[in-house]
Amino acid sequence: MAEPDRAEAPGSGAPGPEAPGSGASRPRPLAAARRRAAALGHRLTRNPRIAALVDRLAPRSVRTRTTLAACASVAVVLLAASAAVLLLLRANLERTVETGAREQAQAVARLAADGHLTVQLPLDHGTDFIQVTDAGGKVVAASQNIAGRPTLAPTTTQDGHNTYDLHALGEEHHQRVTTITADTPTGPVTIHVGASLRTADTAEDLTTAALAALSAVLLLTVGALTWRATGRALRPVEAIRAEVAAIGDRDLDRRVPDPRSDDEIARLAHTMNAMLDRLEAAGTRQRRFIADASHELRSPLAVLRTQLEVALTHPDPQVRADLVAGALEDTERLQSLAADLLLLARLDATGSDRPTEPVDLTELVRTTVRARGPQPHPVVLDTPDEITVSGNALWLGRLLTNLLDNAQRHARHRVTVTLALDAASGRAVLGVTNDGSRIDPADRERIFERFTRLDDARSRDEGGTGLGLPIARDIATIHGGTLTVQETEDGTTFRTCLPGEFGSVT
Repeated sequence: MAEPDRAEAPGSGAPGPEAPGSGASRPRPLAAARRRAAALGHRLTRNPRIAALVDRLAPRSVRTRTTLAACASVAVVLLAASAAVLLLLRANLERTVETGAREQAQAVARLAADGHLTVQLPLDHGTDFIQVTDAGGKVVAASQNIAGRPTLAPTTTQDGHNTYDLHALGEEHHQRVTTITADTPTGPVTIHVGASLRTADTAEDLTTAALAALSAVLLLTVGALTWRATGRALRPVEAIRAEVAAIGDRDLDRRVPDPRSDDEIARLAHTMNAMLDRLEAAGTRQRRFIADASHELRSPLAVLRTQLEVALTHPDPQVRADLVAGALEDTERLQSLAADLLLLARLDATGSDRPTEPVDLTELVRTTVRARGPQPHPVVLDTPDEITVSGNALWLGRLLTNLLDNAQRHARHRVTVTLALDAASGRAVLGVTNDGSRIDPADRERIFERFTRLDDARSRDEGGTGLGLPIARDIATIHGGTLTVQETEDGTTFRTCLPGEFGSVT
């Protein structure tokens, strides 16, 4: 009766000498090779010439990097998929070959058990050889191609697998050997059946070539499609870049092309155009400010020069004294205007740097009102015991001074200053109200533009420069607050709201 099958995969059979580079001797040289490779890589990366060469060869465009990344990703996926396909194919083909060899061995085992074993045994398709040995190792039967040969001894190939020496057949190829033991009337015998893997190798080679060709075609297709798609996607970006590069300080009215798509590039174009709008508006304001400042400086300078020239040539001492007094007034106006311009420049340079020093706003309001002395119109003061805000005391004092100057110029009978803390928002609210004429709603924002006067003649006579309210609003903005105009029952109120991080009412 035949014993259970014993199929031998590559490396099965009798033990043989180990192949070079296999077994226990492999890890140590491999570790040494890895250390040498790491050391070489470290030396190469520290070499400035190598580093510069790598930097020059590295792709710099987004289009190239995207294409390479897509191709590399697809290549990794294809490599993994191809390896899995080849492994499954190889395992399936080898299983088929081993099954055929096992069936051949079982058929010979049945013949031996029945006592019908012949000296020469026929080979099935795909079987390399058959050899039957008795308990003493003597060959009792074999296939015709190895008839008369001694017992085949397994040898080790370069890949570390055991096979059988078939030089007598004029060739040597991969094979699987199935060994089983069977009982015969004359005693137990061992049956060796070697099955050829030639078909499996051929199928594997063809599949590998087909997968390589298909992968190459797929990689080229992915690369071409990615290159084309990325180029089309980045074309608007290049158009935006070229337009921005062509815009000079005198071409701020130009705008970048606006893509029709509703994606990130379209939003980039909208943002760039909005930025150009702000730059154009800022440039317009700067040019207008320079022109207005030049005009404001030229007029008092011309008057001052005329007064001095007349005073220099006039014979009457009293007239000369009056002229010099007028020149002194114009000089003071020029000095005030220059101070306002310097303060505006400082406020513009401050930007978003918000002052953070604690300021007792209640005491500041009281001190500022008292320091002004007698006024054309009385000032009614309504303040709580204490309100503290964060900011710059000098600038906040200038804000209140400008609002009081404006209120005194336009009031009929009185000016009211109120200070309170808004419990809902936690903001300090400073109100300066005059009972003069109302401001037209269309002019409530225009009065905060620099050098703007709603009553030009009266403002000039009374010393207004059109910078007080713009300076006050800039100070409020720098402190994180707002300055607006409201019409109330008592008249026109300039309402300043300031953050009250330190705010409290007692």
